[in-house]
Amino acid sequence: LAGHPTTTRIPPPKQVINRLQQQLLPRRPHMHHRVIAVPRVLGRSRVADAQRELDSALVTLGAFFADAGYTPVAPPHLYLGETLLSLYGEDLRARAFLFADAERDNELCLRPDFTVPVALVHRKQGWDQPGAYSYQGPVFRRQQRGLGRPVEYQQAGIERFGDADAARTDADVLALLLRGLREMGIGDVEITAGDLSIPFALLDALDMPERRRAALRRHFWRPGRFQTLLRRAVSPPVPSTRREGLLKDVGQDDRALRTAVLDAGEVVGARGVDDVLHRIDALASDASQAPMPGADAALIDAMLAVEGPAPAALSELRGLAQQAGVDLAQALDRFEARLDALSGYGIAPESLIFDAGFGRNLEYYDGFVFEIRGRGEGDHPPLAGGGRYDAMTVRLGASEPIPAVGGMIRPEAVLEALA
Repeated sequence: LAGHPTTTRIPPPKQVINRLQQQLLPRRPHMHHRVIAVPRVLGRSRVADAQRELDSALVTLGAFFADAGYTPVAPPHLYLGETLLSLYGEDLRARAFLFADAERDNELCLRPDFTVPVALVHRKQGWDQPGAYSYQGPVFRRQQRGLGRPVEYQQAGIERFGDADAARTDADVLALLLRGLREMGIGDVEITAGDLSIPFALLDALDMPERRRAALRRHFWRPGRFQTLLRRAVSPPVPSTRREGLLKDVGQDDRALRTAVLDAGEVVGARGVDDVLHRIDALASDASQAPMPGADAALIDAMLAVEGPAPAALSELRGLAQQAGVDLAQALDRFEARLDALSGYGIAPESLIFDAGFGRNLEYYDGFVFEIRGRGEGDHPPLAGGGRYDAMTVRLGASEPIPAVGGMIRPEAVLEALA
């Protein structure tokens, strides 16, 4: 048809469809295109500003740790519960987020901190190799209702492995975190410090059954339970007639003992008969041990009561050990060397408030521990904290304890303190 005088131009298919739609579909009132303003949501700018501040703080700390020679790592959020929970202790186990994993017949755990995850990263490199790592990201912990504390919050920190000079490395980590806080605008702080190697060395130096020593170490982080065990060690409670009868049969007639347990009634809870028998054996062992001398318990109490400026606390601890004839020289000399190293960083040793009963709430620590707060902010979460955990490396597979220490800063707590 092209060129025929009566031919009209055929419009493109899209235009044909549009015309047909206009003819066939019901007509709608004509609407002019206009920009619709989104109403301003109250608080939106504040939320955005807070997120920008947090992002900026994380970038600042990441660059700061990188400049100090730490390698950034990004551990996973989820781990097998059995990998983490045995290391953290009762307090943090109760606050962990756990999820059933039917495929593995296990539980998954959201990381409650970074120390164990970063140690697992280092394990892949090899325990015999030194390592210095930095990290940042969220951690997850259940919180008591009414406190207003978040269950998810950010941490940015460092972990070091394999340094031979423990005292100097402890000082390095604390000094670096103090510098990091200054980078963020925090200058006036209070530092609480402890050293678990001192009370643990005291327990090792005193003559007592190994089971008693292990129980006291395990409950160091729970002062009430610790004191109950200590008092019972000095003055063992008189067993009930029924318990005394069971304990008397231990080691003599196992069949009669098992029968006695079964005759006592149905076993309630997760423990089986073998668990009950094992507990009876442990109680019998405890009952056969001589009581702890009152002087030993008094020395433990006196040591744990030491608190004050670090140099004065060191002097008091040396005096108590010397008076009791207990050799704590190695632990106390390391304490003194740490204070000397801090002086080299311009940190006055008397600015540290040493508390011999302070251990933080993480039961993998076994040496120097510390927390940093804004001055006069004792009721608020710490701005930073950390400590030494050499023995934990053995529980993660090392053939012997590997020097390990680290610490973290809580950026959100810092920004709140600056607000």
